[in-house]
Amino acid sequence: MNTDLSTRDLFSVDLAAIVHPCAHRRAAAAPMTNHEHIGFELGWDHAHHGITPPAPYAQEPSPIRNGWLAGSATFGERTLTPTLAVRQWLQLRLHAWLRGRSVELFQVTPHYLRQLSTSHCPITREALDSNAERTDQVSISRVRHDAGYAGGNLTMMSARAHVAKAAHGFESAIEIARRLETEATRGNTPPPQHDGLNAAQWGRIAVLCSYVEPLPHARACELPMLVLPPNRLRLFNPVQSLQAFISQQLLSAGWSRRINGIEALLDGQATRRAFRSFFQTLLPRVLDAGRHTDQRHMRWAVEDAWCHSGVMQRWVRFASMLDGAQCDSLLSRAVADRLLPESLRIEPLADADATDGWCLPTRGYVPHGVYGECRSSPSTRSAPVLRTLH
Repeated sequence: MNTDLSTRDLFSVDLAAIVHPCAHRRAAAAPMTNHEHIGFELGWDHAHHGITPPAPYAQEPSPIRNGWLAGSATFGERTLTPTLAVRQWLQLRLHAWLRGRSVELFQVTPHYLRQLSTSHCPITREALDSNAERTDQVSISRVRHDAGYAGGNLTMMSARAHVAKAAHGFESAIEIARRLETEATRGNTPPPQHDGLNAAQWGRIAVLCSYVEPLPHARACELPMLVLPPNRLRLFNPVQSLQAFISQQLLSAGWSRRINGIEALLDGQATRRAFRSFFQTLLPRVLDAGRHTDQRHMRWAVEDAWCHSGVMQRWVRFASMLDGAQCDSLLSRAVADRLLPESLRIEPLADADATDGWCLPTRGYVPHGVYGECRSSPSTRSAPVLRTLH
């Protein structure tokens, strides 16, 4: 992409300091900060898609206005089509920029956001109109609040679930869920809520957050899968990856053959017997609740089956026989033996890639300083990515 500096000089801004980084740059009069650079790129991308930034950024001096003016001079009428996904992408980046939050743009693209689209909120189960022009009822949310907008840390949910979740992580969410459950046993009418969500919904938030937080293996074994992992979410705990892998078998035809294949991969008669006992307890509760229903209700039937005490008792007994490395090994062998449902993809990530772009050292905020001087820190943990292809 070539820039025309003579065209940019027509504007009453010092364009020598704000030329887009993809262009051939002259010596800058003053270096941009990271925040200014991100704002300039955001304005540039607005211009690239023929979209005027929202007020007041198109009228008042700001890095966004500078980027938009420079981009408009460069692209003219040669702009790209502003699809709904593009508008969501720009809105997400503006929202993050205003709060100083980081957005990793290598993976977080309009195409990526389309893959997060879902018909119903995973927390409240209310219908979402993800294709509507209005976005005040739908939110692209960070699951781990101390990380930035990055691949593997985003999911779509209702706006009210997003507002309630706020900065809560696994520990605080599960504490709220347990408190509400205790209050419900006292016969309170209506059922108790916290920030507009009931105990079951807070339980789903807690489980959702647990996926992206490294937990002790024994702790992760004890968690029911109250919400199946949304598409493109990154799972940090191997036993939860195995839990999701087994659960999603029931959402596709041919599950009986695949479950038998998984059982055959287990080492030892005691482990195979524990697995069989668990699955035979899970299966009837899913089939009874999900009979003659669509894929969405089958998914909810699987999630609700995990609320049964007998299912959890047998799952913990089986899962405790394995450690994290054995869970990973079992998943790898199952994939090699083609025991995946057609709707499921598992992509293992190396340690250095698991939290790439998450900005964990700065808790998800853009690092202070001059653009180009910061370096991403290496991540410390691997995490398989479970993709449900829609």
